[in-house]
Amino acid sequence: MTKTRATAIGFVAVLLWALLALFTVGSAPTPPLLLNAICFSIGGTLGLIWTWRSGGLAQLRQISWKVFAFGALGLFGYHALYFSALRMAPAAEAGLIAYLWPLLIVLFSGLLPGESLRAGHLLGACLGFSGAALIITGGGSAGFQAEYLPGYALALLCALTWSGYSVLSRRLGQTPTSSVAVFCMLTALASWALHFGLEDTIWPQGTLGWASTVALGLGPVGLAFYVWDIGVKQGDIQMLGTSSYAAPLLSTLVLVVAGIAAPSWTLAIAAVLITGGAAIAARASLRR
Repeated sequence: MTKTRATAIGFVAVLLWALLALFTVGSAPTPPLLLNAICFSIGGTLGLIWTWRSGGLAQLRQISWKVFAFGALGLFGYHALYFSALRMAPAAEAGLIAYLWPLLIVLFSGLLPGESLRAGHLLGACLGFSGAALIITGGGSAGFQAEYLPGYALALLCALTWSGYSVLSRRLGQTPTSSVAVFCMLTALASWALHFGLEDTIWPQGTLGWASTVALGLGPVGLAFYVWDIGVKQGDIQMLGTSSYAAPLLSTLVLVVAGIAAPSWTLAIAAVLITGGAAIAARASLRR
């Protein structure tokens, strides 16, 4: 597989994550850990079925338990930290800190063998972060307050967890993508256990609720992790990191089309910043 094709496959994850907010709204009032458990159960089960049909189960038995532990900690850790951060701090500020992960991917990727960090990658990532910040804060200034420091710290750990998982996955290039199915199932088991210990059980309500939940499990919390694994292992990880800022932009556009959010000049300016940042990063990758 060529690097360009792998990068394109990885970008499919960004497109799927753009639907995360819409489907999450539709799945309310299901609590986050239960939603996590259901969605990862769907994504993991489908992955195991695909692995079985393709004859890859034997490969899974040859993978070290350390790899499975790494993957499960990456997927579960990110979501657990993200949900906890948004409960302990205002959503806009915590979300802004958590969305440092694409910029951190670009920075950390420079430490990988065979990769080099160019000024264009860094500039593009910073422009993308500025665009994402506009969307997350609604164009207003983020009012960070000391009383929410624990939540901010969890949001930063969230960003470090996903960027670290993504970059270190590159070092597991020989590990088949089918291993992500096991990561998902382990994440589901942890989510089920924590849900029954910490949350009240509120199942998805009606056709809309179940349709949104299943769609989450199939796409943003399912297929997305498989294509992302291909992208970060075999594609241009710096380009993927920068282009990931398209997720909050596309997510907001989807909400506008669905009538849940209103269009604004802030959205237009953010689109210019994110698109410009991706173009600059792409040019830097071509020059390399």
